[in-house]
Amino acid sequence: MQLGKIDLGIIAFYLLTTIVIGIIISKRASKGLDAYFLGERGMPWYILGVSNASGMFDITGTMWLVYILFVYGLKSAWLSWLWPMFNQIFLMVYLSIWLRRSNVLTGAEWITTRFGTGRGANLSHISVVIFALVSVVGFLAYAFQGIGKFATQFLPWDLANIIPGLSSANMYAILFMGITSIYVISGGMFSVVFTEVLQFAIMTAASIAVGIIAMNKVSPDMLARVVPEGWTNIFFGWRLELDWSGILNAANAKISQDGYSLFTIMFMMMMFKGLLVSMAGPAPNFDMQRILATRSPKEAGLMSGFVNLALFFPRYMMIAGLTVLALVFFLPELRAMGGAVDFEMVLPYAIRNFIPIGLLGVLLAGLLSAFMSTFAATVNAAPAYIVNDIYKRYINPDAGNAKYVLMSKVASLAVVIAGMGFGLIVESINSVTLWIVSALWGGYAAANVLKWYWWRFNGYGYFWGMVSGICAALAVPKLCPNVSALNSFPIILAVSSLFCVLGSLLSKPESDDVLMNFYQSVRPWGFWRPVYKKVIALHPEFQKNRNFWRDWSNIGIGLIWQVSLIALPIFLVIKAWLAMGICLISIILMTFLLKINWYDKLEKE
Repeated sequence: MQLGKIDLGIIAFYLLTTIVIGIIISKRASKGLDAYFLGERGMPWYILGVSNASGMFDITGTMWLVYILFVYGLKSAWLSWLWPMFNQIFLMVYLSIWLRRSNVLTGAEWITTRFGTGRGANLSHISVVIFALVSVVGFLAYAFQGIGKFATQFLPWDLANIIPGLSSANMYAILFMGITSIYVISGGMFSVVFTEVLQFAIMTAASIAVGIIAMNKVSPDMLARVVPEGWTNIFFGWRLELDWSGILNAANAKISQDGYSLFTIMFMMMMFKGLLVSMAGPAPNFDMQRILATRSPKEAGLMSGFVNLALFFPRYMMIAGLTVLALVFFLPELRAMGGAVDFEMVLPYAIRNFIPIGLLGVLLAGLLSAFMSTFAATVNAAPAYIVNDIYKRYINPDAGNAKYVLMSKVASLAVVIAGMGFGLIVESINSVTLWIVSALWGGYAAANVLKWYWWRFNGYGYFWGMVSGICAALAVPKLCPNVSALNSFPIILAVSSLFCVLGSLLSKPESDDVLMNFYQSVRPWGFWRPVYKKVIALHPEFQKNRNFWRDWSNIGIGLIWQVSLIALPIFLVIKAWLAMGICLISIILMTFLLKINWYDKLEKE
């Protein structure tokens, strides 16, 4: 496809603007690690919320979401729970607040507030750093796959074999990662947040425009003729019951390959995994970094709640718009591919054929900004673990701020190179997506659930749980290649849980001082009774956290609220007015309930 000069000019102007912003702001980031990685904890919660939403509005994930909406229809709204998307509800309701009370720089540094500074805590600290780096490299590979595949569909230059053996897609991925690295490495979190606000504005405008184009070009009757019965129904029975026979037989093969035919079983697996992963709190990535960068625990909760409002409507306007355009106009080409259909190319096709000149440049700039936003946030999060948790703690604890910032830039560059290297060897977007959200998260869940809710869990248990979980996440796909990523989650979880419990019970509990200080400052609910008794013996005025049932009722309300926020723009684009009206009523009602049962009761810290 040949882009017009206007479109290329818009893209070039956008890329240049982001680099200039990053360089201008870079001086603010040079004050120290707190400035470089957390923006001095001085940015408003809603700005951080927009930044966080922008980081989640990634191009690779958008390609995957378009594919699952195309194949699974409205039932794909539930498939976002594979991440799980509803972890933002847990963060909003209570976990962001608990985490922000620790007042630390990274998730690894948080370990000292829970396990102290003994040998078990040091081992735990190292395991978190390892997980953070493994997960970040995985996310960068995920981004690498998406941007390369996307760019080759739109940009006019063939870059194959500029570096011998590398495809054009790989070269584009390296190019855009390199451009983004300039402002990320030079400006730290200040640059990331300021550019992400700009990027989010572009993405929102482009997304809404795509949805409107689809509404103008596709009528409900046109859509009904090219989708199987039940495609527009968000609810499901024991089986998926979507039969693409005679419409697109390859879609039936894809459903079978994904293993989602018995949809209720898959849904229960997603719910089981999602609840555990959500209860574990944020993984050590940009989501955790935004929480730690807020000004107070209350603002941490507000920021996580705002992500839901900022993200879903514009993103799903784009997803729904591109999907229905492809469904109505792209089916002949897909049928011609036979059994070799690449559903991840649905998004590029729809953009290439239905977005007019001018708006195409804005949309491509928006999608590139989506990639750059996710990539930038991920790159900015990882070096904090290398510099703050390894270099500063073990190698050079007395270096000045200038040295630490310099090392942060070097670490950022190293992480980018590692992510590119891994991105060159993964097979597809879907494979790396499923590995991250199922296998890797299986190794993370057990240790990070127990750390919040069980007083007897100690540093040794955390270390052995994390190490065994990471090893299992890497080994199970090799040892059991026929087991899907989602089905491997219980295996990895069981291995990790066993080592968590054995590691804790075969070693001494953490000291009373460590446990009491953590319990008093973070104030979690859960199995903390022995520690609670010791605290009130010394501090009779201490009030324990009695919000368990209120928090879980808000989580239930929040889940309905979030699914309604996802479904609303899809129903709007396909003009299912009754279903859209029900979603709107649900959103208003759930918002009111959250207002009186969550927002009004947020503690002022």
